[in-house]
Amino acid sequence: MTAHEVRHLIGPEWTDGDGGTFETRDPHDGSLLGTVARGSAKDGERAIEAARHAFDTGPWSRMSPKERAKILHAVADAVEEHVGELAELECRDAGKNIGHLTHAEIPRVAHNFRFFADYAALAANDAYPDGDLLSYVLYPPAGVVTAISPWNAPLMLATWKIAPALAFGNTAILKPAPQTPLTAHRFGELALEAGLPPGVLNIVHGFGGDEVAGPLTTDRRVDRITFTGSSATGAKILAAAAPNLTPVSAELGGKSANIVFDDADLSVAVPESVKAIFAGNGQVCLAGSRLFVQRGIYDEFLAAFTAAARKLTIGDPKNPANIMGPLIEQRHLDKVHGYVELAQREGGSVVIGGERACGTGLDDGFYYRPTIITGLTNDTRTAQEEIFGPVQTVIPFDTEEEALTLANTSPYGLAGVLFTTNLDRAHRMVRRWKAGMVWVNCFYERDLRLPFGGEGISGLGREGGQYSREFFTEPRAVTLRIRGGA
Repeated sequence: MTAHEVRHLIGPEWTDGDGGTFETRDPHDGSLLGTVARGSAKDGERAIEAARHAFDTGPWSRMSPKERAKILHAVADAVEEHVGELAELECRDAGKNIGHLTHAEIPRVAHNFRFFADYAALAANDAYPDGDLLSYVLYPPAGVVTAISPWNAPLMLATWKIAPALAFGNTAILKPAPQTPLTAHRFGELALEAGLPPGVLNIVHGFGGDEVAGPLTTDRRVDRITFTGSSATGAKILAAAAPNLTPVSAELGGKSANIVFDDADLSVAVPESVKAIFAGNGQVCLAGSRLFVQRGIYDEFLAAFTAAARKLTIGDPKNPANIMGPLIEQRHLDKVHGYVELAQREGGSVVIGGERACGTGLDDGFYYRPTIITGLTNDTRTAQEEIFGPVQTVIPFDTEEEALTLANTSPYGLAGVLFTTNLDRAHRMVRRWKAGMVWVNCFYERDLRLPFGGEGISGLGREGGQYSREFFTEPRAVTLRIRGGA
């Protein structure tokens, strides 16, 4: 693959900015993928100016939802026409399985645009007639949106933010994660070619702090901030937005519980539990990383779960047969392994894994073996802190009430996974489970109409369907008196 030159998209121009450059490398072998423009605070301010100008003076915010939908469907068409290219870029940049990208994640990018384009065009507005008074609700766009996306599902999560922001008439500035800039750059090219007006979508690359992300979170000309990432970074963004009272939607970290009862169908529970922790190389905020198994089936489940994890193939993600690819970078691999060492100090036993994966084709990459740890309690740091890697703690429980207590004993509240054939139990559990999303007898099935977000330090606000409309618009109540009425 030829090294890419990744530039900022500000208004109608592709520019290098004035912040220098940085490199993006393949986590499989360390090879250079591209040189990336490193955004400065000045670049961030220029992107805000372009987005503000496009919103205030351009046609986008004044178009009808149907007019915008036509363009957004053209963007989705362009994505679908370049699925293979975008999947290859993401595979190289993020270390994700090429088959999953080709058949699931990149098609979801197009679906994000189609869903929100149609939702905005078809969404109903409330009206309340009362004698000679008529009250109704308008949903004008909020204005300029800053979207800060993570590296673990780079383009899909970026468009989860961009698609609704644009569909409801806003303009946007996307700051992708610096580890994975390639698909954002290519997507920007495709969006312009598909007819998206210049300035409606701006893309700036770089880092946080006083660099490019600084003005994107502190400038009063920004009307909304949507962020996905760690809870610690989310807290910093909330603090930066506070002086201007800028609304923030933040989907943050997780340490989600996966509960398996002794009446569970193990032919479902085992493979879904494997997916819930090891999919995406374990780098998934929704991962069911605290696995609680009822004591009556603990040994049977652990044996089957371990056997399934041993079968996961590790290697170059460009080969679709390799389920486990590399972690994103050396620093993150060190963090993951540090938690495994901590688990052993806390009294845990490593059943499988617990080490960097080495061997032919792996030595130059950031590969880590699927890891299962037993012997810990729920109050240990390993069981409470987000590892964001292929590390599963397995803890037994006895009763339904104990399982619910264990699940809720966490500062996080992003998601939950439950396996049982007892429908009454499932309903009882989900009513009291402190999590933004709970899956029963499945994992990561998504209807885009549902609220997406978490409780506790897992986030603030919800997005999806009507929840995205409420966040990306300024709902306005209108009441008028009708003269000469009956």
